[in-house]
Amino acid sequence: METFKKIAKIVCIVIAISAAICGVVVAIKQIKAKREAMADSEENYVSCSCCEIPENQ
Repeated sequence: METFKKIAKIVCIVIAISAAICGVVVAIKQIKAKREAMADSEENYVSCSCCEIPENQ
């Protein structure tokens, strides 16, 4: 019975570490998604008239 308790503790520790790693990965993905969304917004683009093609030509 003592061996079972030791094995159960080890399994619980491994599960806790795995859950913590998953939490960090999810948080990083959410932060990256927010940054990419901000980078793709139209507010960050600069309009340059020299690159526009005139409609009369």
